[in-house]
Amino acid sequence: MSQDTIDQLLAGVTAVTWQSTVMIVIGGILLYLAIVRDYEPLLLLPIGAGAILANLPLSPMVGEGGLLSVLYDAGVGNELFPLLIFIGIGALTDFGPLLENPRMILLGAAGQFGIFGVLLLALLLGFTRAESASIGIIGAIDGPTSIYVSGLLAPHLLGPITVAAYSYMALVPVIMPPVMRVLTTPAERRIRMHPGGRAVSRRTRILFPIAVTVIVGTLVPYATPLVGSLMLGNLMRESHAVERLTGSASNELTNIVTLFLGLAIGSTMVGTAFLQPGTLAILVLGILAFGLDTAAGILFAKILNRLSGGTFNPLIGAAGISAFPMAARVVQRVAQMEDFENFPLMHAMGANAAGQVASTVAGGVLLALVAGAGV
Repeated sequence: MSQDTIDQLLAGVTAVTWQSTVMIVIGGILLYLAIVRDYEPLLLLPIGAGAILANLPLSPMVGEGGLLSVLYDAGVGNELFPLLIFIGIGALTDFGPLLENPRMILLGAAGQFGIFGVLLLALLLGFTRAESASIGIIGAIDGPTSIYVSGLLAPHLLGPITVAAYSYMALVPVIMPPVMRVLTTPAERRIRMHPGGRAVSRRTRILFPIAVTVIVGTLVPYATPLVGSLMLGNLMRESHAVERLTGSASNELTNIVTLFLGLAIGSTMVGTAFLQPGTLAILVLGILAFGLDTAAGILFAKILNRLSGGTFNPLIGAAGISAFPMAARVVQRVAQMEDFENFPLMHAMGANAAGQVASTVAGGVLLALVAGAGV
């Protein structure tokens, strides 16, 4: 954290202000959502705690040598924490359903439409190119990707972008179903897809993360840290050669880093910087990106349904976002509301896994676009 940033943070907490009071209340709301409502508690709880600690008057937690500032410098300012979390996510992710049905990668790509649509809208609203890209990445519905991209391009927006990204991840079961019902008919939601898929060998599972890293790293170099970390974790999982590392990455490492990351993000939510008109715009644009992602995935799945002669359930397209595996479970639930014996879960998991990869690629594309054109 630069000295200028530290000075700005300190300026916001030297006395009790209405902004700091409001942020302490917001921190309390985040704690309520995490503890009582069980909305993304692993991150919203430390974010809420960090926000409260950072807004206390004369808080020694921020500023040079303060714990929160040290955590920010150690893992957010240099993007270490998001990448470590991606290793853990890779170690937890099963790409088998995607490998059984590779066409699901198309739905993963379609599920990123909202990112670029909202980027253009943010530009029209007067945000800078870097800020617009950072706001658009909320549409990935992938907290670590949002943190990584916004931390590089617009660190001053890191607080609201992170809160929006993780809040909307928690609200996947609330936000997605209305969009799904509007864009599909009851008959489409009742379509039963064949449960079978081609068998995936252990060799294929091992080669997949290696191939994805090489291909994406070559075509989109800016995505290499994100995709490389994700695929490293998955390679550890599928190789079965480093079970201890796999277990540590998916449990202890991820849990500790998530705690530190949440506290560091909370430290950026100082009232004078957070309570700005642009914050509300970010929250609105973020949920719009989420809705556009869901809609684009469904509409593309309707095309696949038409091409397949009416055998592809368009609900599967909604799982093309990166909220893994929550989006796939929502698809299953909405489908079963029409037909209790319909089980599209594994197909939805394939689209959801594709969205996980596609969101990291989209993050790299945004970084390339901004870096290539100049921030």
